Parts: sequence; C-alpha cells; structure tokens
Amino acid sequence: MKIEKRAGVREWLGLGLLALPTVLLGLDVTVLYLVMPSMAAELEPSATQTLWIMDAYGFLIAGFLITMGTLGDRIGRRRLLMIGVAAFAVASVIAAFAPDAGLLILARALLGIAGATLMPSTLSLISNMFADVRQRAVAIGVWATMFALGMAAGPVVGGALVDGFWWGAAFLIAVPVAVIVLALAPVLLPEYAAPGQGRLDPVSVVLSLVAVLPLVYAIKSGATHGVDALTPVLVLASVIAGTVFVRRQLKLASPLLDMTLFRNRAFSAALTVLLVGLVGVGGTMYLVTQFLQLVEGLSPAVAGLWMGLPALAMFVAAIGAPIVARRIRPGTVMGATLGISLIGYGLLATAEVGDATTVVLGFGFVYLGLGAIAALGTDIVVGVAPAEKSGSAAALSETVQELGLAAGVALLGSLSTAVYRSLAQAPEGVAPEVAARITASLDGALAAGRADTVQQAREAFVAGLNVASLSVGAAILAVTVLGLFMLRHIRPIGESQP
Repeated sequence: MKIEKRAGVREWLGLGLLALPTVLLGLDVTVLYLVMPSMAAELEPSATQTLWIMDAYGFLIAGFLITMGTLGDRIGRRRLLMIGVAAFAVASVIAAFAPDAGLLILARALLGIAGATLMPSTLSLISNMFADVRQRAVAIGVWATMFALGMAAGPVVGGALVDGFWWGAAFLIAVPVAVIVLALAPVLLPEYAAPGQGRLDPVSVVLSLVAVLPLVYAIKSGATHGVDALTPVLVLASVIAGTVFVRRQLKLASPLLDMTLFRNRAFSAALTVLLVGLVGVGGTMYLVTQFLQLVEGLSPAVAGLWMGLPALAMFVAAIGAPIVARRIRPGTVMGATLGISLIGYGLLATAEVGDATTVVLGFGFVYLGLGAIAALGTDIVVGVAPAEKSGSAAALSETVQELGLAAGVALLGSLSTAVYRSLAQAPEGVAPEVAARITASLDGALAAGRADTVQQAREAFVAGLNVASLSVGAAILAVTVLGLFMLRHIRPIGESQP
C-alpha cells in the first residue's frame, strides 16, 4: 500500500481556517428565521418579496455549485475561495444596509452566488491538504459538522444580534471572517489548479442552471404554496435541460461535469444515500422546529437552544464515524448509523403534544445518522474522483445535498399538511374565512385566536408529524439496505481499495 504524506500542523490550522467560511454558510441558511420580523417591520416587503428574501440565497447556491466547483479546478481552488470570501463580505454589507426589499433580494442572490464558490472550494482544498486517507476522512467529518453547527446556531445568533443591535448586524458577521480568511489563506492553504483543463463551456453553464434552478424553485414553491399549473412545467424544463446537459458533457473534451464519475458504483451509491438521507433530515428539521415553536410555544431562540442536543449528536457522529471506519467498512458504519437513526424516526412517529423531550431526542438520533453519512458519504464521493476532478465531485455532492434538503421540506411538509387538513375541524358557527384559516394550517389556527380549536389543531399537526416520520423512516430503511449492498466492497479507511 502506498504511504501518503501525513498532514502536519499547517494543514490542521488550515482546516480551522476553512471551518470559518463553512460555519458562515450554515449561519446564512437559518439566520433570517429570527431576523425576518424586525427586518419586515422596517422594509415592509410584500409577501412575494419576503419569499425571495428567504429563498434567493439557497436557489443561487444550488444553481451555481457545479459551475463553481469546476471553475475552481481550472483557476485554482484557493484563488476561487478568496474571491468568493471577498464577494460574500461585500454582498453581506449590501444586505446589512439595504434600504428596501429589492436591494436586499439582490444582495441575497449575490450571497448565494458567492456561497457557491465557498462550498466546493473548502471541500476540494481539504482533499489536497490531507493526502492520508484516514486524516482526510476526519477532516471531512469536521467540515460537515461545521456547516450543520452553523445552521443550528443561526437562529440563536440572529436573535442575539437583533436584540443587541439591529437586523442588519446579522449579515456583518461575514466581514471579520473574510478579513481573517484573506489574511491567512496564502499562508495556510495550498493552491491547486488541475493541469490541462480547457475553457469553461458557457453553454454547459447555462444548461446546468436551467436544469437545477427550475427544479429547486418548483420544490420550494410547492412546499410553500402547493402544486399549481406551473409546477409540472418547471419540472419538465428541468428534465429537458438536464438531459441535454448530460449529452453535451459526454461529447466535450473538457466537460463542466465528468459524467464518467457515475460509472463508479460507490460514487453513485454514496450520492444516493446522501440524497435520501438529506430528504429525511431536511423535512424532519422543518417539522421539528415548527413543533417546538407552534405546538410547544417556545420562542425561536429557545427552540434553537433545544436543537443543541441533536447538533451535538451530529458532531459526535461526523467526527467518530471516520475513526470507526478505519477498522469497520464505511458502508457498514453508514448502514449502522442509519439504522440507529430509525430509532429517531420511530420516536417522532409516536410523539404526542407535550412530548418536546421525545421529539428532540428523536431528532438527535436522526442527526446522528446524518453526521455519519455526511462525513463518510462525502469522503467516498471526493475520494473516488481523480485529484483534478475533486472540485467538480465536491460540487456535485453539495448539489445533491441541497436538493435533498429542499425536497425534504417540500415532501414531508406537504404530507404533514395533508394529514393536518384531513383532521383539523372548525367549530360550528364560525365565519367561513376563519374556518378556512383553522383548517389550512396550525399557523392559521393559532392566528384565529379561538381557544376551543388550538388543542385540536395542535394534535392534528402532531399527527402529520407522526405520519411524515413513519413514511421517511421507510425510505431510510430502504436506503440503508442499498448502502450496505452497494458499498460493501469499500474496505476500511487506510486499506488498499479494490
């Protein structure tokens, strides 16, 4: 077996530096949960503008990940990281001091494009810095945990900054992070550009955007407003663009995305496990946060603190799984932790009103499974790709996870809403518009202000949580079996691979 050079102090310090923009990306996903009320009071956005303020960031990240991952392979991963960090800081300042909703939407879109440069750059740089496969697996576990911790801390950090300063302060966290990264990146991070790569194909870039953006929009819009006549049109456009994109990549000498990577069954299986696993986590996180705030009546800040236990579980799994996988096959470790996560889905499927401890404990088991598959699954995806394609592979891994999170909210949110509407009942004699609000959602029932409907509405919501958890648990069971079967040939980390 070839002995790779082990990382030293500089590389581990570099990992700590890469953790800063990774946490920042996670924070920007959820920080608006508590910023939105005070921001809306000042800027007075319309309902449509509010939706775009929330979603523009995620849309543009998902759309540009593949392009930016490949761009980093061509121009240099450290260079792209530094450009992205600087752009992220500038866009954050624009967002913080935006005088109206339109400029804030533009700033959030620019943050998404800049964020798309950071995610694959940080991950592909880790693959360059940690040539030893055991160290690389641990480093990727740290990387995966930092993003999740940023998401978990977003509501708490946002609430503290809004209380202490004003809503724009939540965006200014990016400025000191950018200063630190720009100052230390040339010292701690290596530069790498893949040799012999051709120019970026603009047609492929456009096709990748048309393939991803309509699909993400259809998923998110369906979760918020329900399926309408535009939804199948968007999905069809995405499928057509995706088909043309794949055919074009197979013909190009220097494709935007190397489709031959999918011939490796470990690569494809790991992406599938990540996709389904993130569907479960994304939808479950959405329902659990609603449960804590709407059913249990906790403030967003307190609800964020309750999510600390699941975040700790993910941290332990993401760091511990690569270490365990040095002696036990990674596919077995992923399958075992996914199996343990089924305990969490079982607890959520049997929870009742007032069972906050049970719900948080259940989500902790779910997050435990995520930690293992995020670390080991990402390591497999990046590890099987050639060094010159690691940026592209990292971007594809992130794209799959973004789609999984969005699809989870849409699918489980829609399923739980359908269950709620089938069970929620309005008292006799109330006005039709009030009855419609009560039976539409738990939000509407609480806003209606009728004490005689609140308990029944909360029970209907929890029933939706139960059914959604049971359904996604069945999907996780299926992907657990798939992972065990398709990844069984991957040997423990550090051993020669077939």
